[in-house]
Amino acid sequence: MTRITFASATLALGMSVGAAIAGSHSSNPMVGGAAMLPERNIVENAVNSADHTTLVAAVKAAGLVDTLMGDGPFTVFAPTNAAFAKLPDGTVDKLLEPAMKDQLTKVLTCHVVAADAMSDAIAGMIADDDGMHNVPTVGGCTLKARMDGDMITLEDENGGMATVTIADVKQSNGVIHVIDAVLLPKM
Repeated sequence: MTRITFASATLALGMSVGAAIAGSHSSNPMVGGAAMLPERNIVENAVNSADHTTLVAAVKAAGLVDTLMGDGPFTVFAPTNAAFAKLPDGTVDKLLEPAMKDQLTKVLTCHVVAADAMSDAIAGMIADDDGMHNVPTVGGCTLKARMDGDMITLEDENGGMATVTIADVKQSNGVIHVIDAVLLPKM
C-alpha cells in the first residue's frame, strides 16, 4: 500500500498514484446543465453549474475562492443546491452571515481532500480497507467512505450520509464528485 502525505491530510492508496491519475477521463460528465471542462479549475467549472449556486455562494462567503483556484490537487465532494436545501430551515442563511465565517469554512473544508482521488482509486481504498476507508479532509474532519453497490457513500462525523451521484468530474487542479447531502463536522 502506498501512503501519500499532504500538508493536512494523509491518503492511503491501495494502488499507485500513476494508476489513480490514469483513471481520469478525457471527457467529463455534464453537471448542473453545464459542460465541465477539464482544463478549468474547480471554481471556474463550479460557477457554471446551475446545481451548485449555493456551494459557490458559500465558497465566496468563506473566502475560499483563491484556495480552490490554486494548484491543488484537490478532491471536492460538492453538495448540490438540493443537498443544502435538506439542512434545517435557516441553516444556510445563518452560515452565510459574516459572523459565521469560521464555521462555514469548517463545513466547506470538510468536503475537500488534499489529493486527486478518482472514484476507482477511492473504491480501491475501500476494498483494501475491508469495506470502509477513513478519508481525512483539509478541514480536519474524517469521512468514512464505503460502497453501496457501485455507488460511493460518505459518512460524516455525525453519522450523516451522502452518496456520490456524479463521479470523476476532472478539473485542472483535481476532481469533483457531486454528492446529495452536506457533510457536517462534529461541532
